[in-house]
Amino acid sequence: MMDAKDSKILAELVCDGRRPIVDIASHLGLPRATVQDRLRRMMESGVIRKFVAIPDYSKIGKRVMAYVFVAFGGEGRLSQRTLAEAISKMPGVYEVSVISGEWDILLKVRANTLEEIGNLVVDRLRSMSGVEKTETCVSFQTIKESF
Repeated sequence: MMDAKDSKILAELVCDGRRPIVDIASHLGLPRATVQDRLRRMMESGVIRKFVAIPDYSKIGKRVMAYVFVAFGGEGRLSQRTLAEAISKMPGVYEVSVISGEWDILLKVRANTLEEIGNLVVDRLRSMSGVEKTETCVSFQTIKESF
């Protein structure tokens, strides 16, 4: 179970995962050893799954982002979860969520051009077994993105 100190340490790391433990300890008014021990426990328990680099997608050729809603067509033995897992392996797909409501799966996709996103949706996604229909919403601007 996480307490207030763990939550504060985690919040510091979410803002900057490369921040030195000694800086976090100083900022929170905690001993370095305490922060280090709590960080180790959060990693061992799975509270912190991994540390990753978060790129500026516009600088690596992924300037366009869109959300794609997918309706599952339930063909044969294919399950919604199996389809979502297959979609998650496609290049250009950054997030896949199984959702409730009118749509069954929600994707976050990135590409350098709108045409590339169109190709991903029309040529690859819509040709997959189990995909009944899609709806794509292009993002004009991301105001906040949490990781």
